[in-house]
Amino acid sequence: MTEKTILRALKGEVLPTPPIWMMRQAGRYLPEYRATRAQAGDFLKLCYNPELAAEVTLQPIRRYGFDAAILFADILLLPQALGPELWFETGEGPRMQTTTTMAEVQALKPSHAIHDTLAPVYETVRRLSRDLPRETTLIGFAGAPWTVATYMIAGRGSKDQGAAHALKNTDRAAFAALIDRITEATVLYLSEQVKAGAEVVKLFDSWAGSLKGEDFTEFAVKPAARIIAELKTLHPGLPVIAFPREAGQGYIGFAQATGADCVAIDNSVSPEWAAAHVQVSGCVQGNLSPEHMVTGGDDLVRETRRVVEAFRKGPHIFNLGHGITPDADPENVALMIETVRRG
Repeated sequence: MTEKTILRALKGEVLPTPPIWMMRQAGRYLPEYRATRAQAGDFLKLCYNPELAAEVTLQPIRRYGFDAAILFADILLLPQALGPELWFETGEGPRMQTTTTMAEVQALKPSHAIHDTLAPVYETVRRLSRDLPRETTLIGFAGAPWTVATYMIAGRGSKDQGAAHALKNTDRAAFAALIDRITEATVLYLSEQVKAGAEVVKLFDSWAGSLKGEDFTEFAVKPAARIIAELKTLHPGLPVIAFPREAGQGYIGFAQATGADCVAIDNSVSPEWAAAHVQVSGCVQGNLSPEHMVTGGDDLVRETRRVVEAFRKGPHIFNLGHGITPDADPENVALMIETVRRG
């Protein structure tokens, strides 16, 4: 069997047509997802129901034939498995019991205890490994330590990650200990996903852009490097995609500094800039603006072609610069895919 296209791109091969998948491709923009989520009862019940989580992961593959499926889960399942309570407020997003002191960090469950809580996630991966089309790559994922820590410290998402920055600046020891605990647990979590059948893993550092200077090195680069190195020791040859969103100049050299096989690029930088400064070091993933999945039309076609053209001389996985939004039109996704594949 010919190797899957995404795995070929991750090894540095330049393909005539880039493989394609889409962040949050299993999501609320699809009517079939909304129906399955209603069947599950709520978001967390959906994440922890292997049958239904596998079903929503498969839905965009059936509809669109993406080259990869990404496990349906949430980055906050891992911190929940470490002990803090997690719930979702309708229309407002996640809420989490906070972890803000050294005593609270030390009270977290040991990393090896996460598997009891996360066993349903591993079962979802096993089902997907069995049920996906043979040509479709299965991607596992976790949140990067800094991004996960911002939720654990604030108890919710925020625009400026102010609570996490405050703890980092006022109690560096407690903050560093929390990052270390998350890093250790993330290695175990992703390793179990790989054992269950994930062929690639991705680290989502959604709030990396708010780390500046030495903090970016200490809390975005170094934890990612540790996670990737330990995973590659446990699973030689495992490809890893890293996504330090809105890293700007921090994208340059990120692959070399962390050992990532591919750097995902958000749409705050141009594809031409990313090709010149990031793709020169290896595979990139990205970076069409998600807004085109809402507005569609000629702009969608033109900008999709622009991304493909900018990255055509190097290894490239086509994707959005961030996750598709709930107000996107499913027909625009189909148009994007057709444009990538037909040129």
